[in-house]
Amino acid sequence: MAGIVTRFAPSPTGPLHLGSAFAALFAERAAREAGGMFLLRIEDLDFTRCRPEHEAAILEDLAWLGIAWDGPVRRQSEHLSDFAQALERLHGQGVVYPCFCTRGDVLRAATAPHGPEGPVYPGTCRHLDAATREARIAAGHGHAFRLDLARALALTGPLGWTDRDAGPQTARPELFGDIVVARRDIGTSYHVAVVVDDALQGVTLVTRGEDLFAATHVQRVLQALLGLAPPAYHHHRLILDDAGQRLAKRAPSATLGGLRATGQTPAQVRACLGFA
Repeated sequence: MAGIVTRFAPSPTGPLHLGSAFAALFAERAAREAGGMFLLRIEDLDFTRCRPEHEAAILEDLAWLGIAWDGPVRRQSEHLSDFAQALERLHGQGVVYPCFCTRGDVLRAATAPHGPEGPVYPGTCRHLDAATREARIAAGHGHAFRLDLARALALTGPLGWTDRDAGPQTARPELFGDIVVARRDIGTSYHVAVVVDDALQGVTLVTRGEDLFAATHVQRVLQALLGLAPPAYHHHRLILDDAGQRLAKRAPSATLGGLRATGQTPAQVRACLGFA
């Protein structure tokens, strides 16, 4: 595994907590043990919740914890053109279509099964003819773009990936259905931005929490469509609170800032997470 490249990619929507610290330390250790590189990416595409002060606090917390990254910080908001190019390629392959449904429309679809991200889109707008789509867009109807999964899989064929903990995996993107690849407010989506950024940054090992394991199913499809080499993966355990729930940014007692305020040292925090 010499020369691997890992990354830590927080969203600046609040302070780092112990779970975030574990993810950062895990990724950094994986890179350093292999003589590789550890990168920092700020995933700041949620323009309603991301704040500069949260990013500043993240950088401060990482430095306090003794984590050092290689190279400059990549901010997704500064690279929207990269994601637009990826969407253009998907358009050229004929695997995306405009969707005029609101979130409420999808939730009200009583027959929609549930997947890892909630109700699976029932394909309402997939069946619209080209003239209807064009007329709605011309009339100014708000729309996102969705992946026509059936058409996409006809191009990619069966897919899989390797997880360093769970072993070889067969991709099952049908669990997600026709995912959104471009939200109407930001022109891209989490899944598209992640696979594009990982490829452009040369990430060869994605380490992240097991709560994101299912996301890899659909991200493999996007990688194949966009001609991106898939990285290896390692989905690690989550840090839970006393009730067995995943830690959240709204729990001040578990934030690095909160722990620092109570007199905890970086060495103590690292030790409690298993990185003494």
